[in-house]
Order: sequence, then C-alpha cells, then structure tokens
Amino acid sequence: MKEEGEKKKLIRKGDMLLLLAILLFSGIFWLAVHFILPKGDKAVVTVDGKTVLTLDLSEDAEQVVSTDAGTNTILISGGKVSVSSADCPDKLCVKHSAIHTSGDTIVCLPHKLVVEVESE
Repeated sequence: MKEEGEKKKLIRKGDMLLLLAILLFSGIFWLAVHFILPKGDKAVVTVDGKTVLTLDLSEDAEQVVSTDAGTNTILISGGKVSVSSADCPDKLCVKHSAIHTSGDTIVCLPHKLVVEVESE
C-alpha cells in the first residue's frame, strides 16, 4: 500500500521520452515538406481527366475554368496556386490552402476539376 503523503506522478520518464520522439518526428517531417520536397514549376488543371490548362507558377495569374457543372477561378500568386472561387455547393476546393509542392492537388468533385502541381 502507498503512503498517503506520496503523490502519484502525472508524467513518467517513458511518457516524456515518447513526447520527445513525437516532437522530433514532427520536426523532421516539417523540414522534409518545406525544404526537401521539390517545389513545383507549373499547375496542371484537368476536367474529367482531360488537361484544359497549364499555368506557370512563377507568373501571377487568374483563370476561370468553366465545366458543364459550373465554374472555378484558379489563382496563382507568389508561386502558389489556389481556387479562389467556385459555384459548387460545398466549396471545399476554395477552402483548401494554396499549394506549391510537386504532387500537391486541389480537387473539386462536383465539377470534376483537379489542380495538380508538377515540376519539370
């Protein structure tokens, strides 16, 4: 039996080591995403699997893409691409943050639109 004066430890040595390992892994992952993965050169916009537009990420631009289901406005600013407006019901593509790393995508399912960053 434990004495009444003895307090139960809230954080044990093993818990602290696990926390440090998680923080270390998170830091390495963040560095890999921001500094090691290649930055993209262009944004490729496809509608229903067909490429409709290719945009250079080094030049700021705004393009409207019309589909049978509606329209999306693609915005390139500061080397990143985003969907600035859309007339789809959920607007998840507009809420998605701007992308710039090769392989990143933004998808608008109602309009069958995909914006993907690629490098040459």
